[in-house]
Amino acid sequence: MKQYLDALKYVLESGADKKDRTGTGTKAAFGMQLRFSMKDGFPALTTKKLAFNSMKAELLWFIKGSSDVKELQKMGCHIWDANAEAPYWKPKAKFDGDLGRIYGIQWRKWKNSEGKEIDQLAEAIRQIKEEPFSRRIIVNAWNPGEIDKMALPACHAFFQFFVADNKLSLQMYQRSCDMFLGVPFNIASYSLLLHMAAQVTSKEPFEFIHILGDCHIYNNHIEQVKDQLTRKPLPLPKLKLNKNIKNIDDFKMEDIELLNYKHHPAIKAKMAV
Repeated sequence: MKQYLDALKYVLESGADKKDRTGTGTKAAFGMQLRFSMKDGFPALTTKKLAFNSMKAELLWFIKGSSDVKELQKMGCHIWDANAEAPYWKPKAKFDGDLGRIYGIQWRKWKNSEGKEIDQLAEAIRQIKEEPFSRRIIVNAWNPGEIDKMALPACHAFFQFFVADNKLSLQMYQRSCDMFLGVPFNIASYSLLLHMAAQVTSKEPFEFIHILGDCHIYNNHIEQVKDQLTRKPLPLPKLKLNKNIKNIDDFKMEDIELLNYKHHPAIKAKMAV
């Protein structure tokens, strides 16, 4: 995870002072690329504890195509609670717990100009299997026509798969990057998605490439970042999936395990909403 820590240090030392939507204030830099080879181990941050169970719950929730925060809460994950209760969103919610047309809806139920729903994730899986040479294996969560229908417009905006020599890679563009709280979570989430997609398409998971746009450290995370950067990274863990799963919709929490995960203690920080 040296790539991530180097990026975190760069933003801390060289980032510009910048206002933000939440009113918290940030140090920010623009435009970075991080690359993670799955051969090196699963990229779970070791300089603080990664909330692995919350991460995999959120990803499974996205894959399900849900926007109901109560379904996520039942899986023990509460990272979207504040968004569901935010004053700017609450009046727009169609039901108690509704988060609008966020990631899972866009991945699985994108609406075209005629109102027809498109399952982008299922189509991506089909293309990996049947048209691995395609340069159109893309899943897009940034829907300009529905921004006002989302509790939080997509931060990780879209991702693309690439197949070569029976190896599968995934590249994701993230427009807004909370370097301390969010980015380690996002790295692990999309690396997990890469492994899951590789298994159900009989490919080898190869590389996750993370393109970061607005890379920021919130002003109330500065001391936590400094603390984290004093810690020495530990060996990366291994990911274990239930090998009997052949359909991406069939994965459950118990089918995903992180083995030999050694890490420094958690560092608490408040999420800006």
